[in-house]
Amino acid sequence: MQNKLILIFSLCFIALGFSQEKTKEFSLNEAIDFAIKNNYNAKKANNNVLAAKEKQWETTTIGLPKISAKVDYQQWLKQQISLLPAEITGGPAGTFIPVTFGTKQNVNAAITLNQLIFDGSYIVGLQSAKTYLNISKQAKEKTELSIREAVINAYGNVLIAEKSIEILRSNLKILEKTLSDTEKIYKNGLTEEEDVEQLKITLTTVKSQLNKTIRLRDIGYKMLNITMGNLIDEKIALKDNLDSLILENIDLSLLAKTFNVANHIDYKIAENNKEGNRLLVLLEKSKALPSLRAFVNYGYAGNANSFDFFRRDQTWYNSSLLGVSLDIPIFSSFNRRAKTRQAKFELDNAEIQLLEIREQLNLKAAAAKSDYKFSIEQYQSAKQNLELAQRIEKKQQIKFFEGVSTSFELSQAQNQLYTQQQNYIQSMLDVIAKKTALENALNIPLK
Repeated sequence: MQNKLILIFSLCFIALGFSQEKTKEFSLNEAIDFAIKNNYNAKKANNNVLAAKEKQWETTTIGLPKISAKVDYQQWLKQQISLLPAEITGGPAGTFIPVTFGTKQNVNAAITLNQLIFDGSYIVGLQSAKTYLNISKQAKEKTELSIREAVINAYGNVLIAEKSIEILRSNLKILEKTLSDTEKIYKNGLTEEEDVEQLKITLTTVKSQLNKTIRLRDIGYKMLNITMGNLIDEKIALKDNLDSLILENIDLSLLAKTFNVANHIDYKIAENNKEGNRLLVLLEKSKALPSLRAFVNYGYAGNANSFDFFRRDQTWYNSSLLGVSLDIPIFSSFNRRAKTRQAKFELDNAEIQLLEIREQLNLKAAAAKSDYKFSIEQYQSAKQNLELAQRIEKKQQIKFFEGVSTSFELSQAQNQLYTQQQNYIQSMLDVIAKKTALENALNIPLK
């Protein structure tokens, strides 16, 4: 009875485990949204923004009041000897009396308030921290755009593999029937053995291609999982297919969209880089300004020959100090001048780079429009060629069984059809991928 109960519970746990291993389904947009939150680079970019915010606060605190406390305890293992002239006690001139000052043990406790009053580099530092935060946010935005493109490509590669497998299985089924019919005709002596062998070659090639595509599909799913931020063997299914996506991604209005380079994320990053170098020039210049700091402290000191500082009759002596420190740079042997000039050269380079990026982005946008337009034309051409190849292959099938054409001519028509099938599904993915590249080039934000 006990063994039966154990068996029943074991089966229940196994069933529960299988029920929990549920396949997750994603449309393309859902996959992108999921990746934006879970992709490894997205997580790191988000952490970089949070770290930049903490860095900004760290810089801000430099100019805020700071309070510190300090407690010192000292015990003389052997007290230091000082020499006094013996004359003060009536001794002979020229001789000394060894004496010790103070107690063997003492405690000092103090609390200090420090405040920065003026420092030119602090003002520049606040501006730099803000710029650094902006750079981190822009890097996050750029990362998200890159993730969108990577997910679309990975998603599309899986769809291509699925579509290819579907087509190859259909081709395989037709070939097997054609081969079976041809073998029957050959047995009746109405065709040559070469026709059967030619079909077997084609059939073997298609089987090999099918097996290869199945393996590529498995790799494609793993790549998509990594891109989305899943575990590599996570079970996922795709809701979309190539036919539906191609309709969504043919958008000729994108070709007429005006490109504003100033809104592009790469241009904004370059502008921030220039701003960072400008602040670096100001930082080097600010080092020639004086800095002013102030502090005030308050403390107690206790002295005793034995450690009995916690006695109620222990005497404590308080003290307080107020101070101001003014640091005035006077002459640095032209060290500051050299650093300032270096910073100016870096600023000049940043301005040159900004101009270069502007022209590169304009070129990239124009090229992306051209590539997208070409991909649509290629898709339309591939669709027409596929229809023609299908008609040609059907005609060759009829001619072959009527004895009008050879197996070689039929094989040529079949191979042409298979090539056009692959060209067609590849052209569908190209349209989707080129549209994404164009959206990135035009800096169209994530929806």
